[in-house]
Parts: sequence; C-alpha cells; structure tokens
Amino acid sequence: MLEIGVDEAGRGPVIGPLVVSAVAIPTQDVSMLVDKGVKDSKDLTANQREEIRTWFLDKCAERGWKFATILCSPNRVDHAVYDKGLNVLETELFAESINQLELIDYINIKIICDACDVDEQRFSRRISQLINAWPWEKSTIDSFHKADENYPIVGMASILAKQARDQSIKDIEDAVGFPIGSGYPSDAKTIAAVKKMISDKPHDELRWSWATVKRIWHQEKQTEMPSRLVSSGNQTTLF
Repeated sequence: MLEIGVDEAGRGPVIGPLVVSAVAIPTQDVSMLVDKGVKDSKDLTANQREEIRTWFLDKCAERGWKFATILCSPNRVDHAVYDKGLNVLETELFAESINQLELIDYINIKIICDACDVDEQRFSRRISQLINAWPWEKSTIDSFHKADENYPIVGMASILAKQARDQSIKDIEDAVGFPIGSGYPSDAKTIAAVKKMISDKPHDELRWSWATVKRIWHQEKQTEMPSRLVSSGNQTTLF
C-alpha cells in the first residue's frame, strides 16, 4: 500500500504564496518518519525542519519516495477570493499536488489530507473529484482537522510546505531589499513591509484581496485601490 499525506502552509499571510505539498511513501516506511521525529511543522524549529527535509529528499533518491509541491501565487489566491473562495482553491491545489505524484501504476493508495474546510467529508469529496482517473482500485481518501499533528505522513507534507513557504519569503526579501517578517498581518515587520510594497499599485507579491492591503492603501493614498488583472487562458478578468 502507498500512503499519501497532503498539507498546506501560508493560507493566512498577506504576503507571498500559498503552498501545498503532497508526500507519497509505502505504508511500511511510515515508521521511518516516526523514528526520524517527523511531526507537525509548527512543533519543530527551522533547523529541525530543514534537517528532516534534507533527510527526506535523500530517502526519495534511495527508496523511491515521491513528493510534489505547489506554489500558488497571490494573484491566483486573489482570483479565488473573488470567485469561488479559498476552500475550493485549496481542494484544487491538494488535487494538483496529488496528480503531480504520477500514481498511474498504483491501485492500493491511502490518502490523508489536513482538512481546510469545516466539513471534512466535503473537503475529501471535492478533492477526489479532481484527481486524475479516481477512483483507483482499493484506494481511499480522508481529511481530518489537525491531521498534521496526528499522522506522520501529513506531518512530513507540512514540513515540506513550510520550508517551501519560508524559502519563498526569503526570495521575496532578496527581491525587495528589506525584511518582510512572517507575512502574517499580526506581524509588525510585515505591516511595515506592506507599506513599503505599495507604490502606484500594490506589489505583485501582496494579496490585494486581503483587508490589510486595502486598509493600508487607503491610509497611505486616500484613494481607491486599483483592481488586479487576473489572466486565465486568453481571457483577462478585472475585479
């Protein structure tokens, strides 16, 4: 049996991407995650997460473990907020990460997701509808709140997502040339960064749909904030 864990990082921040990671390993190897100390990324230090991430990548090469990470841009997040909502967006991202694992040769798969919806069963159902060639024979998909705390395979996914999110924050800081903090609205460094990242329009790495960006724009400019253009195929939507 193949076991898959899926989790996200960065749903709430005002700066940077929403990240989803999926991890797939044989069920008999899950005990190796426990032995390595894999747990919810929030319960580990940055150094511990990076050590585990490096170890995991080595095991991918040695044992054929699989993973996929999706970086969802602020642009796409904004589009979802004004269209179908974040919960639906997350089901799309979870399915995309699973599809990138290329599981066509497997028939016995157990998928566990960290539920991003108050209705755990609805979250699973929506994801399953977007997975390529689902249902596989003898396969299941379940979503649970706090799955990253209770299932090592989901904890591993949370570590990969968190590390990818943190790297994205570092890349943004390098690009803008000043600290941006955690990216969360409760972070004073982030609020100071948002003020710097507003000029004739908000920076592309800001989530324009967030109330924090709108509030700071109005405080700084005393004008209506410009609309963001979201491209889909050959069409461009203005909102």
